[in-house]
Amino acid sequence: MDMKTLYLLVPLAPLAGAIVAGLFGKLVGRTGAHLVAIAGVLAAFIASILIFQDVQAGNTFNGALYTWMRVGGVNFEVGFLIDQLTVMMMLVVTFVSLMVHIYTIGYMADDPGYQRFFSYISLFTFSMLMLVMSNNFLQLFFGWEAVGLVSYLLIGFWYERPTAIHANLKAFLVNRVGDFGFLLGIGLIVAHTGSLDYREVFGHAQTLASQEMAATGWPLLTAICICLFIGAMGKSAQVPLHVWLPDSMEGPTPISALIHAATMVTAGIFMVARMSPLFELSDVALSFVLVIGATTALFMGFLGIVQNDIKRVVAYSTLSQLGYMTVALGVSAYSAAVFHLMTHAFFKALLFLGAGSVIIGMHHDQDMRNMGGLWKYMKITWITSLIGSLALIGTPFFSGFYSKDSIIEAVHASNIPGAGYALFCVLVGVFVTAFYSFRMYFLVFHGRERFGQPHDGAHDDHGEHHHGLAPGQKPHESPWVVTVPLVLLAIPSVLIGFFTIAPLLFGDWFKEAIFVGGHVGLKEAEEAFHGAFRMALHGLVTAPFWLALAGVALAWFFYLKRPDIPATIARTLRPLVTVLENKYYFDRFNEIFLAGGARLLGRGLWKGGDQGLIDGLVVGGTTKFVGWMARISSLFQTGHLYQYAFTMIIGVFVLLTFWIARV
Repeated sequence: MDMKTLYLLVPLAPLAGAIVAGLFGKLVGRTGAHLVAIAGVLAAFIASILIFQDVQAGNTFNGALYTWMRVGGVNFEVGFLIDQLTVMMMLVVTFVSLMVHIYTIGYMADDPGYQRFFSYISLFTFSMLMLVMSNNFLQLFFGWEAVGLVSYLLIGFWYERPTAIHANLKAFLVNRVGDFGFLLGIGLIVAHTGSLDYREVFGHAQTLASQEMAATGWPLLTAICICLFIGAMGKSAQVPLHVWLPDSMEGPTPISALIHAATMVTAGIFMVARMSPLFELSDVALSFVLVIGATTALFMGFLGIVQNDIKRVVAYSTLSQLGYMTVALGVSAYSAAVFHLMTHAFFKALLFLGAGSVIIGMHHDQDMRNMGGLWKYMKITWITSLIGSLALIGTPFFSGFYSKDSIIEAVHASNIPGAGYALFCVLVGVFVTAFYSFRMYFLVFHGRERFGQPHDGAHDDHGEHHHGLAPGQKPHESPWVVTVPLVLLAIPSVLIGFFTIAPLLFGDWFKEAIFVGGHVGLKEAEEAFHGAFRMALHGLVTAPFWLALAGVALAWFFYLKRPDIPATIARTLRPLVTVLENKYYFDRFNEIFLAGGARLLGRGLWKGGDQGLIDGLVVGGTTKFVGWMARISSLFQTGHLYQYAFTMIIGVFVLLTFWIARV
């Protein structure tokens, strides 16, 4: 098969599955819908493996496949850039998506929107693949907006629930804020380079770095990079554009895994890594990226401590880990950022799907306070969730350790302004991550059994169906279509970091795809690297390991040995807990100042502009003026001939007088 045909197969196979499942779902039935959707993603995954092998052999591709139009010397094209960074993303996206597709058969088995859901997730996969395979800003923006649109459909999948509609509108509007900055950045690039093609734009990078914004005198490249990163702040949920991500839990669990693990939220990280030739030339932009990422990594982690909904705990861990990736971007460790993106995709998908398995076993009760002791009833879910949690907290020899530790080392060595603050945040974040992750693990799988007891459901505010186990009922392990993806995701969650850290971080895998200029980046970590095994052994005596161990130990003591202590601390520190429970009041601020301001502006435009100016003055005033002129004119329309003749004589006299005066 021709390689270009293989390239096209990767995004078009999931698109075909989405079309068949969506438009012909009733015709093919539930079984036909999931078979065609899974076949499309499986074909994309197999094609990605073949392309990966071709790239491994030294073959890359960068070219246009279709020219849409040419305007003012700018080509609007569909094209692919197939290099080392692209194939890594293709493999991650297609594999995780395939696991989610298989898992969905069991999770959504009783849902009436079964075919529609498969159509949406296949379309989501297509959109993300178009984004990561693009070689120009037009196609990048298409994929960027497409994943936002499909996420809107998926978060609001259960559209009969007001909370789901609120959540998908929130995600859509917050992402529009980020996308406005992203579009401004692309506009500046086109205005000053006359091209949308990555290769041509990167060729102008030095020229852009020497120019200033005409109106403000700001460095042009800094403005471009910050605008592009504002787009990434929306998609990758960085403070303050993070508020949509926790609410995205209103969607079904499979889409939570897909959004948080391999698609959408990783789009911003990928984009900045792809734009490394631009970001490397602006220390101000890198510092901005660094501080935003560090703030997200630490302060979003704190919010995970006070959550009781199992999916929301995992959601806040996603926010925190996205902060770690952004920190890596800010210190020019782009390869470490995408390496953590890859390892995180596996163990975060594992944790979300594990949470979904727990929800199935608990009959859709998501409140961890109604769980406990599940390890006896759900052995596969228990073990795989433990593996995911150990990878998340950066336990040596697990995949998360290699990527997270590399980021911390890069921050420690960096001289980018803000690196000291970032180092503090990522180190404290290690302890916080371990604490809330194992708080969840111990509350769900260990301790006394708290399920099957009467409760009023007040704690299930974010549950998917608010069912729960009846008194006397016991949890049950999920069907094989749920547990098999868990096992298949657990394997790379343990092994992928060990086997790939050498080529991805300290080899030459990304040498043609990622540009690192004069910044330190991973140079010091590379000098100290003597193999994955020795790195893990050394990790056992480093500060991050002991911080993580302290977090696990404290969670064990608080939630298994002395559960009265957290309640006492919560009462003592009630004001602080209230701030955390209200998520630092970001939503309240947005509601009062942004949404309230928008309402006031809208009301002002309605009352003053529409009713007052347009209806009152322009439309109504014109009507009144015409009526007034008509009334005056009617005074001269008497029907008497002598009056008309007299008026004509007077008119001629006035004209003659005016003419004589001019002469």
